[in-house]
Amino acid sequence: MDIDKLKPLVVFVVVLCFLPPILGFNNYYVLIVTYILFYAVVVSAWNIIGGFAGQLDLGAGAYVGLGCYAMGTLLIKWNVTPWIGIIASGIVSVFFAAVIGYAAFRFGLKEVWYALATIASVVVLQKFFLVWEEVGGPAERYLPVKYGSIYYLRFATYTPYYYILLALLAISIFINIWVRESKLGFDLLAVRENEEAAEMLGVDARMSKLKALMIYSFLTGVAGALYALIAGYIHPSQFDNSISLEVAVLGIVGGLGSIYSPPASVFILHTLSEYLRSTIGAWIPGVHLIFYGVVLMVTLIFIPEGLSSLFKKLSLKYKPSKREIG
Repeated sequence: MDIDKLKPLVVFVVVLCFLPPILGFNNYYVLIVTYILFYAVVVSAWNIIGGFAGQLDLGAGAYVGLGCYAMGTLLIKWNVTPWIGIIASGIVSVFFAAVIGYAAFRFGLKEVWYALATIASVVVLQKFFLVWEEVGGPAERYLPVKYGSIYYLRFATYTPYYYILLALLAISIFINIWVRESKLGFDLLAVRENEEAAEMLGVDARMSKLKALMIYSFLTGVAGALYALIAGYIHPSQFDNSISLEVAVLGIVGGLGSIYSPPASVFILHTLSEYLRSTIGAWIPGVHLIFYGVVLMVTLIFIPEGLSSLFKKLSLKYKPSKREIG
């Protein structure tokens, strides 16, 4: 891997490290940017299956929910530290993704049919955990309150969660870069452009898509475990279709296959959405959802390649020419 490709990642992470101090460590504002980081992680992970492989996956809500319940159940019932529970969350999500993905790819589900299959899995899991009283049920199950405990990963402020999610975002972007430069990345891009032609050239499309799905589900499951720690409880409502839809929208608007534009789009759009919700949301309920719809339509009409193409045009416009440098 070319070390130059990691320089933007280092700059990106260093800049975000200073965000909580800039916000004065205000717990409310730090919570908002922590949730933005959560979405940035999931969108960056989704880019592997949705951007590189071109699969409209709407199962993020399932993997987030599984991450919440895997970590939360281990902690509540058996007092297992979240450090182990977080990894277990990723593994459980991978196992579920492998089952769903193998069946979907084995029977050739594509495009809208694959999207319907994945979003249906979110609803199925939500109803399943609603009736599974042993670990689920309709009541909220609260995590142990051990503020300041490294073992329990429970803190009185949201700042530690912010930095943990920032580290996970850095890992997710690094994996994006690694996949993009690997043989798997080239196989996925070939599948995205023309799956039949890729298979004729020797690409195992089914296995490539399954690998991408498993990487994406692992990162999303880990993010889901952190989501439960921030919320402080687990509940079937965490199998949320709105997460699945929002992640796909942000990934598409950011630019399919771009490394940095999808997480960047999360910061831009989520900040504007939260501002609208907190300012005029009381007078116009759901104004942030209207905002997302407008942004999606404008993007599809005027910049179908996503914000990544806009960022590239701006960088070329303001990049000094050789004549100016010389």
